[in-house]
Amino acid sequence: MQLVSADPIVALILACEAGLWVLLGVGLVARYLLRLRLLSTLLLAAIPLLDVVLVVAVTLDLLRGTEPRSVHGLAGVYLGFSVAFGPSIVRWADVRFAHRFAGGPAKGTPEGVAHLWREWSRVVVAAAITSAVLGGLILFVATPEQSGVLSWWIGRVWVVAGIWLVAGPLWESGRSRAPEERPTTADRR
Repeated sequence: MQLVSADPIVALILACEAGLWVLLGVGLVARYLLRLRLLSTLLLAAIPLLDVVLVVAVTLDLLRGTEPRSVHGLAGVYLGFSVAFGPSIVRWADVRFAHRFAGGPAKGTPEGVAHLWREWSRVVVAAAITSAVLGGLILFVATPEQSGVLSWWIGRVWVVAGIWLVAGPLWESGRSRAPEERPTTADRR
């Protein structure tokens, strides 16, 4: 808790995460329980504005001369993953909320390897957004002495994408092959 009170960027990251869920929940209540479609649309459309606020705050913090720390890079990672996964989170919650409170049809999330590949493609989008945002901060805001911490996050986000690839879709692709499709020892010769 001391970190949050001592570092406004940490507090802002947490506020943006909480804000995402509050806007999502209130937006769905407005849509399905109150039948206020326009208000719901405006609330759900405001979710990406949280990301803009975070990027502007990090930029201003660095322009103010604050020494870049891991939390500045984390803000870029948060932005990348929020942009890449935000729409799917909204769709996921919308389907469940509609089913539970508005008599909508029950729908499950996609299963299997195809779903994992789609999720991994979102990770790549998140990593690309993170890299672009942090690269922009490095090029246009940070001094050469400040850029190291931000560069560190760019490398790490791509390591996460690689681990996600191996542990997710590649792993499941190998496991999901039917036994009759797996090559035998004779086939390998």
